[in-house]
Amino acid sequence: MPSHSCLASLDLPLTQSGHQRLWYWRGWRVRYWFHPGPGRPDQPALLLIHGFGANLNQWRQNLAPLSQVAPVYALDLLGFGDTEKPPTLYSAELWAAQVQDFMAAVINRPVILVGHSLGALVALTVAHQQPAQLSRLILVTLPLAAARQDLVAGWIAHIAFTVERLVATPLLIRPLFQLVRQRACLRWVLGRVYLDADRVDDELLSLFALPPRQPGAARALCYLVRSRCNPDFSPSIQAMLRHLALPTLLLWGDRDRVLPVAMASALEDLSPNLTLKYLKGAGHCLYDEDGDSFNQWVRHWAGY
Repeated sequence: MPSHSCLASLDLPLTQSGHQRLWYWRGWRVRYWFHPGPGRPDQPALLLIHGFGANLNQWRQNLAPLSQVAPVYALDLLGFGDTEKPPTLYSAELWAAQVQDFMAAVINRPVILVGHSLGALVALTVAHQQPAQLSRLILVTLPLAAARQDLVAGWIAHIAFTVERLVATPLLIRPLFQLVRQRACLRWVLGRVYLDADRVDDELLSLFALPPRQPGAARALCYLVRSRCNPDFSPSIQAMLRHLALPTLLLWGDRDRVLPVAMASALEDLSPNLTLKYLKGAGHCLYDEDGDSFNQWVRHWAGY
């Protein structure tokens, strides 16, 4: 990876277990990770999509184990991680277009999408627009379009709401960035998202602390906050679920502090293709806090 990349330079097992590359989409730099898996040419690939404020390194408990049974890809969405952070209006459909073009240009085989929170919204949008590109769908919590604050669920939501009240100007957002880059602040916020305090380790703190230091990060957050106020930020989740054409697994931790499990009941009966599974004792970041159980569910649903 070139020197601009901060996350790829970390000495993490993820870096050693697969390959990190750059792909250029509409002129913007995109970082992705891949492993070819066991080499079966007819096997669908897994593509993992992170949530708001996160990046592909969030799948630190999942990418290497899953690549033992299938080809695995993960990418940083536009505006996040080591992917470029342009001053543009963001939306679920923009990220869905990024994912669709990535599948066509890089993966070029049937895909099973795995998305967490905002990434689940993006995955669902892809499935709604281009179901023929996908084999199955795995969603890990799903924000409701009816609750605007849930579209940016996660630690960064606390910052986003503060910024929105301050009109989201770069002059005002930069002091907030100075605050959020402090490890003590990150530890406090992540400690309220994660159920297991031991998982909020130095590695996790680095994964969240480094991207805000990249060029354009503060400006990109301004655009992200403005974009989420746009009524066209996302198609209707309920409508997309009603037209769901793929077998879809929805995993939800019954102790999720960010998107409470009660939200899931509003989605359960919208489609016969939707299978909802509540994970006992799991929180919002269940893929990281209980990676073994999550990986087993992915393998089971994908048929690996």
